[in-house]
This record gives sequence, structure tokens and C-alpha cells, in this order.
Amino acid sequence: MTQTSEQGLTRRERQREATYAEIVSTSRALLREGADLSLRAVASRMGMTAPALYRYVASYQELVDLVAFEIDKAATDEFRAAAAAQPDDDPMAQLICASVAFRRWALRETAEFSVVFANPVAASACHRRPEFITAWTSGLYMHGLLIKVWHETHFDHPDLDDLDPVVAAALREPLFPVDVTELPEGHLGMLWPFMQAWATLYGTVTLEVFGHMDPRIIESGSLFASMLGEWLPRLGYDDADGRYRALLLAEIARPE
Repeated sequence: MTQTSEQGLTRRERQREATYAEIVSTSRALLREGADLSLRAVASRMGMTAPALYRYVASYQELVDLVAFEIDKAATDEFRAAAAAQPDDDPMAQLICASVAFRRWALRETAEFSVVFANPVAASACHRRPEFITAWTSGLYMHGLLIKVWHETHFDHPDLDDLDPVVAAALREPLFPVDVTELPEGHLGMLWPFMQAWATLYGTVTLEVFGHMDPRIIESGSLFASMLGEWLPRLGYDDADGRYRALLLAEIARPE
């Protein structure tokens, strides 16, 4: 008779889940050591043969998908924790703290950042399970905060008919992680500033992570602060009292 756990999993299923967890932890250890992530390296570290590992991940891409998904989940927990320090009815403060936490994680875990965000999404999203699209968990979370911001400020966004037809078609069937069911009816155009916001956030952090700017600017966080600060009016905040700017600077300066 098959034995089951309290969660309803069979012993074989529990063993399989435990092996997947070990694959992920082993891969993350290799990344933190600066080693190359490969099926052979993971199998060797786990004391398995490569053919045995293929029973769990059939290709290098499947390995990367699995590891990136789990890294992204863990990183998103950090972003949520940072945002939770702010009141739930202040989504802009939460978005600022989550964005700074994203930058802090990326600068600290450069190898893991590369695994999660170096995979092109658009090229393969149609052929992969949606939940394993790179940065699925963090994308849903960050876009969820932007939706909360819109419900507070109703910031301006274009109508689909006013956009380039190619852009409009992409927004009607988005490949990036966002729950379109949470968008108000008739507001799909809101996804365009979402894409622009992500491009500036990710672009700035990527330049910092890979050292493609003056190291003094990276150390100060000045470019990141300027970029995020410029989004305040676009998201409907005049920040006349400077509260959000002060919060942003304080979060950037806060030690780990």
C-alpha cells in the first residue's frame, strides 16, 4: 500500500521533491562559489551520475528554469519583507522599499541575478509553462504593487488605440508576468507604463550589477535614486513634502 504524508504526497513524491530541492540548493551553492552552473557540476556535487540527474531535469535549460524560478521566489520574499515595513495603504512607499530591496539583492547576489534575468523571456515564453518564465514571482509581485498605486492615484496611461499597433497587440496578450484579471476593465494601456517602469528599473540595476558605470555612482546609489525619483510624478505623486524622496534615500543608505 502506498504511504502518504500529511500533505497527501506519496513517499516517492516526497523523495522527488526533496531531490528537486537539493538540485536547487546545490546549484545556488555553485553560483555563490563562482563556479559554472552545469548538469555535470550539479550531478557531481550531489554524488549522482549525469544520466540519473536527467530523470529530474532533462536539459540545461530545464535546470536553469528550475533554479531561476526558485531563486526568484526566495528573492521576492525579501522584496515583500522590505515592503511590509510600510503601511498597506501606502503602496508607493511599499513600491519604493521593494525596488530598493531588488537592487540590494541584485548587487549582493550577482550570479543569482544573472541566472534569473539573463534568460530571454519573449523568445521562449510561448513554449514554456508560464510559472517557469524567468522572474515570474517577482514580476507578479512588483506589477501588483503598481496596480495598487494606480488604484490610489489613477495615474495617466495611454489607451491601446493610441499606441503603436505592435505594442497594443503585445499588451492584449502580454508575455511578461502580470495578472491581467487585476486590471480595471478597459485599462490594458496601463501595461505600457508598467513595461517602461520595469525597463528603467532593470536597466539601471543591470548597469550597476555589471559595473558599467562609474563605481562612485554605484556606491552612492545616485543614479538609482534619480531614476526612481523621476517616476513619482509619472505615477501620480507630486511628493510636495519630500516624504517619498527621503524614504528612498534612507532605504538606499540603510546597511544590510
